Amino acid sequence: MLSRTLLSPASIQTRIKALVQMLTIFQALRRASRPMLPLAATIPKWQPIPSTPFQSRLLSTETKAAIDKAVGSTPVVLFMKGTPETPQCGFSRASIQILSLQGVDPSKFSAFNVLEDEELRQGLKEYSDWPTIPQLYVDREFVGGCDILMSMHQNGELSKMLDDKGVLATKAEETP
Repeated sequence: MLSRTLLSPASIQTRIKALVQMLTIFQALRRASRPMLPLAATIPKWQPIPSTPFQSRLLSTETKAAIDKAVGSTPVVLFMKGTPETPQCGFSRASIQILSLQGVDPSKFSAFNVLEDEELRQGLKEYSDWPTIPQLYVDREFVGGCDILMSMHQNGELSKMLDDKGVLATKAEETP
């Protein structure tokens, strides 16, 4: 469940901006470390692209069923490192803060700690075809990771989507 934080919205916004800056720097460094030639130019068209062990691993039916059940447990589901009260990475913390700022109804939210189950952690990456954690699902639909959440939060798309899905707490529900 989402818990109320003692941080002011301005403080949270400042932290989100800092995370966005770090993410931008990380993405720039990542782009700089890539080879200059496109992948298509390095592999002849008549040869299949070799698969990696990650690509050839199959998601077990038990893990898929467990993820399906978790994704369907509430309208808003976040797979993260740690818990909402004690996130274990900055991206998970930022995702929780964004959802809190958006006003997601705690009764319509659940979070799952992927650090408790390595098979869940790896299986989730195959299930969504997304390589990183955290991962957000709204109404059983994969939304994205922290970078996507930040972008959607900043441009207003996240607020509109959550409002359209009816997962935001009303003013009466927000009062203690």
